[in-house]
Amino acid sequence: MNKIVVEPYLPDEEYENPAMITDFYEFSMANALFEHGYKDTIMVFDMFYRKNPDNLGYAISAGQDKLTKFLLNYHFTDQDVRYLRYKGMSEGFCEYLRNYRWKGTMYALKEGTVCYPQVPMVRIECDMVGAVLIETYLLQTMNFHSLITTKATRISGLNTHTPRNVMEFGTRRAQGASASIDGAYASILGGCIGTANCLAEMKFGADVPAVGTVAHSFIEFFPTEMDAFRAYAETYPNNVSLLLDTYNIFESGLPNLIKLDDEMIAKYPDDPNKRVKSARIDSGDLAHGYKRLRKALDAVGKSYIKLVASNSLDENKMASMERYEGAKFDSYGVGEKLITSATDPVFGGVYKLVAVKNPDGTYTPKMKCSDSASKAIIPGKLMAWRVFDAEGKGQCDVISMDDEEIKEGEPIDLINLDYDAFDREVNITPVRVEKLLVPHIIDGELAIELPDIKTKKEYIRDQLTYKVWESELRPQMPHTHYVDLTPKVSQCREDMYMKFHGGNLR
Repeated sequence: MNKIVVEPYLPDEEYENPAMITDFYEFSMANALFEHGYKDTIMVFDMFYRKNPDNLGYAISAGQDKLTKFLLNYHFTDQDVRYLRYKGMSEGFCEYLRNYRWKGTMYALKEGTVCYPQVPMVRIECDMVGAVLIETYLLQTMNFHSLITTKATRISGLNTHTPRNVMEFGTRRAQGASASIDGAYASILGGCIGTANCLAEMKFGADVPAVGTVAHSFIEFFPTEMDAFRAYAETYPNNVSLLLDTYNIFESGLPNLIKLDDEMIAKYPDDPNKRVKSARIDSGDLAHGYKRLRKALDAVGKSYIKLVASNSLDENKMASMERYEGAKFDSYGVGEKLITSATDPVFGGVYKLVAVKNPDGTYTPKMKCSDSASKAIIPGKLMAWRVFDAEGKGQCDVISMDDEEIKEGEPIDLINLDYDAFDREVNITPVRVEKLLVPHIIDGELAIELPDIKTKKEYIRDQLTYKVWESELRPQMPHTHYVDLTPKVSQCREDMYMKFHGGNLR
């Protein structure tokens, strides 16, 4: 018998291939299934989550576009194959991956769709290898983008219909370079007007504009604060924005701001664009500072100078200043509390096998039961729908089998997924119905026109303004959106739980 010699793998810190952002157990599973003859078996997986961030009433699904592009370019290189052989994967499996391309089908919510727990966000139907190995990247992408986009809708005030001009300033506090880029993108989707991150604008364009002025170090560098202010104004006369709290806001920063603006008026009397445009404070009692600055600037005829706040802000601090102290800044810079979603930093999306396709084209449902009924998944090849009320707002989401049809104007029996609901069995007549899962990729080919960032941003704003019940948007104790199952789905779930777990879900 010839001895198999495995070439040692040499690490390469510069190497990049997103397909290898994979938990090793996925390769272990795929290799074992491959060796047992299941490489062509078609599997169906659903990605969903169980709890809204911060226990609020909604989330925003995001990351679909990046996931779509990843799948369309999914491949393995010779270097990947060498590594996997070194890690003990079979020769046949390694050679199969060398020429592998993703030819599966992906249905998903449109990027930016308001979403709710248990409702599928992504449905993958693919051969075994392409279904199993993409789990880590899919979850990483969808979880992070959805988390930051959701947080941004709250920080930017979209959920409370109190819009704020928020700039995402979290690059230096992000958990890595990729998080800073993806976080900037997601923040813009969620309502922010700019980012501190230059690479984000270079990658995504003018809809993700890089913004910023000066830090304290710039002020400190010059002999005096006034020297620093003048230097900046000489360099950027059409965009003068000053930082007031390097030394003392009211004893130094404010008087120097007024003096500089007066100098610019004298120097450019016929050009009103060459004025101090804004001033930022980054420390102290921001609400108190706002009121004193606004009063002082208005008193000397400088109401046109806008006020900007930064310093560990989040939606709660901003709302408190605005609501209780009447301090609504013209814009805000928000850093770590946004880019890390500090109040709830994990979006708990999961990726579960729900069906296997049979040779005759039918599907066998699959189910993780668990000892906790709340973690028992919903089996089968599923479809998600949104039912709207007469006012055009989402009344409930319905999870059906993929071969079921929910029609407008036709009564339908449903089972409430909430086991604590007083009336679990309901009958409704949909006024309007929208099929939520739409094809993004079919048999490895792009099946959707991916909208631009501006369109997705407006899509989110439109939903939160007009298509979601106000009670679901409450920052405290929001209404829980109704998620219902068709009797066919509910019965399948009950039967499988009884079969595999020996109990029932009621």
